[in-house]
Amino acid sequence: MQRALFSRSALLAQQAAAALDGPLAARSAPLLLRLDRSMSSVSIPPPACMLRPLETPLRYLFGPGPSNVPPRILAAQGRPIIGHLHPEMYEIMNDIKRGIQYIFQTENNMTIAMSGSGHAAMECAVFNTVEPGESVLVGVNGIWGERVAEIAERMGANVHRMVKAPGGYFSNKEIEQAVEKHKPVLFFLTHGESSAGLCHPVDGIGDICRKHNCLFLVDTVASLGAAPIFMDKQNIDILYTGSQKALNAPPGTAPISFNDRACHKMFNRKTKPVSYLFDMTCLSNYWGCDGQPARLYHHTGPVSGFFALRESLAIVAEKGLEESWKKHKEVAAYLYRGLEDLGLKLFIPDMDLRLPSVTTIAIPEGYNWRELLAYIMKHHQMEMTGGLGPSMDMVMRIGLMGYNCEKTNADMALRALADALKNCKRARLN
Repeated sequence: MQRALFSRSALLAQQAAAALDGPLAARSAPLLLRLDRSMSSVSIPPPACMLRPLETPLRYLFGPGPSNVPPRILAAQGRPIIGHLHPEMYEIMNDIKRGIQYIFQTENNMTIAMSGSGHAAMECAVFNTVEPGESVLVGVNGIWGERVAEIAERMGANVHRMVKAPGGYFSNKEIEQAVEKHKPVLFFLTHGESSAGLCHPVDGIGDICRKHNCLFLVDTVASLGAAPIFMDKQNIDILYTGSQKALNAPPGTAPISFNDRACHKMFNRKTKPVSYLFDMTCLSNYWGCDGQPARLYHHTGPVSGFFALRESLAIVAEKGLEESWKKHKEVAAYLYRGLEDLGLKLFIPDMDLRLPSVTTIAIPEGYNWRELLAYIMKHHQMEMTGGLGPSMDMVMRIGLMGYNCEKTNADMALRALADALKNCKRARLN
């Protein structure tokens, strides 16, 4: 085989040399031979899977996210790529900034979209406003508080946890007592705790944090666009969300905003943030937030992802935030009635505390929730999920948000659940 390969290589080199004139041909033949040998030295063949066309199933994404993406946003993401430092790209980023200010209800100049999921914004917020050894207070009533506590511990903060069982919420009195005790530089709370289906009250907490010189950080990944939030009016110092839930863009971008209090803490540090990628000193310039005349290269932003995010923000702006909140509330209430008609119990008893975008159901007695969800996926091509983190084995979750927030989709979900309850085995109760 080696002999045949060499003979073929030699023949190719001779043919290439013959196509050239004079002395150049003689000099080129050995070079071409060496090139051909190097190109033929691949020992690992191309994987068979890469020789097949990409296929993806059509699914109804009625879980906690991502949600189905409307054609308009898919089309925006499919537009021709432009350079991430082109003037046209900067203009799109400027549009995104203004769109985020609208959905957050803020006038903060330091408003950007992270290149990454909601976790990227979560880490950016902690890394930039907290230094090693500083006190951080975290409200833990689901998985997202757990995550923030771990992130803060990994970068060296002194973390204190306020803990409730999934579905529990913290009173303002409890929060103020903990802030007075631990004197944190940052207090974290999840507005939309998707692992439990809770929408946490926010009013008054920002005032408590200001009174005690503490920054108030809020996660709205699962609630933004589905439940009211007012960053400026509610004195929230840092707010972030993700693109893939009620905003309906594909996963991969994460809006975040810092007010002046947060910026003062962030830009008067004694130490540099532990992450270069998430360093707001650099990101603020990349997004044109630092007042400098030139926007310099920091990293290559997700160009197509920004196209999609810009379009999703435009859709919210066209329909109006209040209309979006109203629709999510109405569809959620319609779903609640249907679930109760099936004999299912909602995990959050108080309707006012339920997250409109993600509804949690207590696992029906006698059923294996994994079997129910597997049946729904197999027979209805529909994603619903179980709990996450502390709520694992406690709940099943249905998400109807953004493009999926329709009563017709609620009916589809209810029919799928009814079918699963009818056909899945139920354990005998003693």
